[in-house]
Amino acid sequence: MIITHIGHACFSIEKDGYKIIVDPYEAGSVPGLNPLDEEANMVLCTHGHFDHNAAQEVVVVDAAECPFSIHEIHSYHDEAKGAKRGPNTIYIFDDGVSRVAHMGDIGCDINEDMTEEERAMLTGLDAMMIPVGGTYTVDAEQASAIIRQLNPKIAIPMHYRSDYYQFGFDNITTEEDFIDAFGDVMKKHSFSIESEEKPIMQVNILRVKNAEKQF
Repeated sequence: MIITHIGHACFSIEKDGYKIIVDPYEAGSVPGLNPLDEEANMVLCTHGHFDHNAAQEVVVVDAAECPFSIHEIHSYHDEAKGAKRGPNTIYIFDDGVSRVAHMGDIGCDINEDMTEEERAMLTGLDAMMIPVGGTYTVDAEQASAIIRQLNPKIAIPMHYRSDYYQFGFDNITTEEDFIDAFGDVMKKHSFSIESEEKPIMQVNILRVKNAEKQF
């Protein structure tokens, strides 16, 4: 399974030539990010906001049978059970070897707004993509608490601002507060879970593929 951070909350997840794009953003919607130029076999959107639901920006092509089992957990975009920003869907991808989750724009308390069974589904994953920018989602402190409670082997921050690489919304924070909470941090463009030595806990900062200012 190969995970690539395209930009903002948009990721590609690939296995055996089958590619899923999660949370594509509208062209011009996220400052500092180039328009999407992606083909995929499936597109999934965690909720209906313009920076997450632009399925029309991805060219969908036919492929063989999907190698993933995909599970959904229904959650909220805010701490008021969706009253402010609506619902949010968490996607869990299982290829029979590894399990990873894309948390979407989660903004709720996982202990108050999820069942014990749902938390169990999210516990001990091989990787979790989680927003850390605050304002619209959980912030760095809340995201860190979720990571420590659910204990994925790898945490991948998303939905943040980068001042150095000049992308992201002005009213969300950078990823720095989140990564400062963890000692073991790796930075790379994308990674294959199967090829990684799986640590007890590690934060991966995936270099954003579609940033206008490149690494």
